[in-house]
Amino acid sequence: MAKIVETSDEWISKRVGIKERRVSINDTTLDMGEKAARAAVENAGISSDEIDLIVAATISSDTACPSLACMIQNRLEIGDCVAFDVSAACSGFLFAVETAMGYIERKRAKKVLVVCAERMSKLLDWSDRSTCVIFGDGAAAVVLEASEEGYYDSVIHAKGGNDVINIPAKDGCSPFYKVEQEHPYLYMNGQATFKFAVNSITHDIKELFEKTGLTKDDIDFVVPHQANKRIIDFAQPKTGIDIEKWYVNIERFGNVSGASVPIALDEMNRKGMLKRGDKVLLAAFGGGLSSGATVFEW
Repeated sequence: MAKIVETSDEWISKRVGIKERRVSINDTTLDMGEKAARAAVENAGISSDEIDLIVAATISSDTACPSLACMIQNRLEIGDCVAFDVSAACSGFLFAVETAMGYIERKRAKKVLVVCAERMSKLLDWSDRSTCVIFGDGAAAVVLEASEEGYYDSVIHAKGGNDVINIPAKDGCSPFYKVEQEHPYLYMNGQATFKFAVNSITHDIKELFEKTGLTKDDIDFVVPHQANKRIIDFAQPKTGIDIEKWYVNIERFGNVSGASVPIALDEMNRKGMLKRGDKVLLAAFGGGLSSGATVFEW
């Protein structure tokens, strides 16, 4: 990175807590999403034919149409299945799970595949050191299944505006459109993003506790969006939840937008950290501006 922009390992580590990350060379967003989807279906011990809904969360899909979810449906050769995308940036996984749970609770779906895939590297200005050192590429997926046991609740929010985090879409080549082309890459106001992130984590967790009657002592793990280690360090004391319960892996993956939270969940699962009955709290924030907090029983 120091050969591309004016930066250093010390500068990146001190400001965002990242030591390494993954950036795609050959994989498309769909390629990564397909790999995660196949792994999730295999891990769930089911056949892909049993999936009756696919919800994909992405802001970096390879195509505006077909949706990423439809393309994953095609790759997995699932015939009769509802598939669509949601766009909530770094909060995407929480919004996608909430959408899936709505289908499950209305008995419109029994097994739902939720996929988050992001190739953030294609959205970056690689001459802007304040953003190009932060984001990574990756994908993660989960299978949700209707059950009579377990526990789930959430709060999600949106506060519209593009002055804090903004990724313009291509304007195309219409000879009639006279509006000046915006800067075509991701823009982020670092200070405003930091303030919004800390406030949203603390506010949403407090609101979730008030809604559910749960307390900090009921929570076994907190999995926050991995945007910046300093954001987590500032927010954690305000929530009152012990730092030992917070799972952080940003130092190895960077900010993978909506895929950050499910990537962390998958790591925890592979390490054998999660036990049946554990209450896991997810918290995320991102462009939109969007935010949310979810608690579920593993």
